[in-house]
Amino acid sequence: MALLALADLHLSRGAAKPMDIFGPIWSNHEEKIATNWKRVVQPEDLTLVPGDISWALKLNEALPDLHWLAQLPGRKLLLRGNHDYWWSGIGKVRRALPPDIHTLQNDHFSWGEWAICGSRGWLCPGHEGFDPRRDERIYQREIQRLKLSLESAQRAGFRQIVVALHYPPTNGRHEESGFTSLFTQYPVKKCVYGHLHGPAHATALEGEWRGVMYYLVAADAVDFTPVVILK
Repeated sequence: MALLALADLHLSRGAAKPMDIFGPIWSNHEEKIATNWKRVVQPEDLTLVPGDISWALKLNEALPDLHWLAQLPGRKLLLRGNHDYWWSGIGKVRRALPPDIHTLQNDHFSWGEWAICGSRGWLCPGHEGFDPRRDERIYQREIQRLKLSLESAQRAGFRQIVVALHYPPTNGRHEESGFTSLFTQYPVKKCVYGHLHGPAHATALEGEWRGVMYYLVAADAVDFTPVVILK
């Protein structure tokens, strides 16, 4: 039972949004995802999908994308990204999901001896686009949502945690943030995230940093192939 991760699927089966306008790497990206997913994911595996799942604006418009995802091997655990406008109240989303697709919001997901926690995240202070008047409130809210998730895992007795975020947990200079500070307060061992595309891949925090392993799993950064996080 492996744990894998792939973010930024940017599916658009129910909404016309061709991705090749973002560069030739995105040409036929759904077919690339399906082919690679079937090659590396087994039926007993779990794949994290941390955000930007569908371009749909409403939940009913996202259903074709969610059902397409459901037919791929293994179970899936979804988090909301900044473009997942279709993601409304969590109860409504969960009731609409196909079998073997789960969501994470203010809670944790059990996977053997590991707990999976997470939140959407947000731009961190020090990022060139961070505007305190606009972003500070959302940044603090997402920190609190991650804390709720981590506390849920701690109450359940987990001593090994994987954190999934949509946004990177630090700014491009890899400075401490409210997210990474939480990692030191709980037994976080691994962190996966997406959101970064194209030239922004160069700013990614990857590998071991202050006792945590970091993985950028944005689809175009990993050749549209789910990345093994745990075997």
